[in-house]
Amino acid sequence: MTYDGLRTFLVQSDALGEVRRINDADWNLEINTLAEAVCEHMADPPMLLFDEIKGYPKGFRVMALPLASRRRIAALLGLPTDLGKMELIRLASRHMRAAKPIAPVTVADGPVMQNRMLGNEVDVLRFPVPLAHEKDGGRYIGTADSLINRDPETGYINMGTYRIQAHGPNRLGLWMSPGQQGRAICQRYWDKGEACPVVATFGGDPLLFMVSSNKLPWGQSELDYAGGLLGHGVDVIEGPLTGLPIPAHAEIAIEGEVPPPGEEAAEEGPFGEWPGYYSGGTKGTGELQPVIRVKAIYYRNDPILVNMAPQWPGAPNKAIRFDAGLLWDQLEAVGIPGIAGVFVYHPYLVVVAIKQSYDGHARQTGAGVIAASATARNGRYVVIVDEDIDPSNIQEVLWAMETRVDPARDIQIIDGTWSTPLDPRMPPEKRAAKEHTNSRAIFYAVRPYGWRKSFPMVNRADRDTLRKVMDKYRDIFPFPEA
Repeated sequence: MTYDGLRTFLVQSDALGEVRRINDADWNLEINTLAEAVCEHMADPPMLLFDEIKGYPKGFRVMALPLASRRRIAALLGLPTDLGKMELIRLASRHMRAAKPIAPVTVADGPVMQNRMLGNEVDVLRFPVPLAHEKDGGRYIGTADSLINRDPETGYINMGTYRIQAHGPNRLGLWMSPGQQGRAICQRYWDKGEACPVVATFGGDPLLFMVSSNKLPWGQSELDYAGGLLGHGVDVIEGPLTGLPIPAHAEIAIEGEVPPPGEEAAEEGPFGEWPGYYSGGTKGTGELQPVIRVKAIYYRNDPILVNMAPQWPGAPNKAIRFDAGLLWDQLEAVGIPGIAGVFVYHPYLVVVAIKQSYDGHARQTGAGVIAASATARNGRYVVIVDEDIDPSNIQEVLWAMETRVDPARDIQIIDGTWSTPLDPRMPPEKRAAKEHTNSRAIFYAVRPYGWRKSFPMVNRADRDTLRKVMDKYRDIFPFPEA
């Protein structure tokens, strides 16, 4: 199959029987509320593809939950679709680690250029941009976006995911937390009194979104990394106005510029964010956020806008988080042995399983999680468990915390770690001072190394025996797959 970004992924997902098509939905709350309900109440949520959306012509579509299923994520990465969570994370991390950067391939044209809006024709609300949460400050076109800009000093191309609000036909609001690479690049233009040229896509290859929403080291281009995962360079078109690369198979793309906030800025938000709260908005505070002046819009025939608006953590819209695989690799890269599993429930809760081999092994692992770039930001709790605990099984994790943690000895508090303005627990005085730090708790839910061999034996059925019995009686009982 010729790889064509989101369209190929849609065909793959259809073949797996994991697409539900829905007509006549309302962009006003209904699309995202249905996505939340599906994630909260279904074990393997299907992809939702909305058409004939209220007030919009047929063919202007919205996709929700593209990455909510393990099978779809496996298909996206070219892996077997019957993998369990830990197997998928391990193979995905190996696939990601083995990827050698491949530079994009510049092409003369591509599907994203099938339709254009230029100058006074520009209108981002020609697309059915959802109002995701009841108290959002507006409609957000950028929840699964990839924003591309170029460092003026080195030429490094960065691609990151930042929330983007539709302020009007040709104005978008841009929220970039302090420390993010895209903001650092913008700042270098602003310091010279210049606007930062940008390209942004709002529907396209979920592999590009996966890469742009994870944190790579400064100077490592996400476009090059995506090419390594694909096995060939990403087809890009040189932006006619900015000279920046536009992914040729994107569904919707814009070219524009981000002026210095002192020149033009706007109130932004509030927005229902990933912690499960409205946070980070500046409406009514007098604080302004950057804007994008949209100069051109390009889009495919029958465009698909991808909605990945955050939901409360009890309704996760991703089957696995790819930062788990990145963390696994980073822990091994610094020499921590015996990593048996990694799972990231959301940035606030990270669980790592290890096979202990020396005194201090667990604490070394806990320190590594705090330091690793994959999980250095936004965290709250780290749990280190033994290899007999499945990090992706919250019941097993809680059991380990209940029975292997002595609170006085096995909970370590580290203060002053990197946080975010979106943290709902950020004290008002720290928020006002823009001191975006918090504390972390590390739970060492492992058998104490010195007497681990005399620790009481567990009475749970052996995993292999349990799996054999479940497989034998699966036609009678709806046991989940591994």
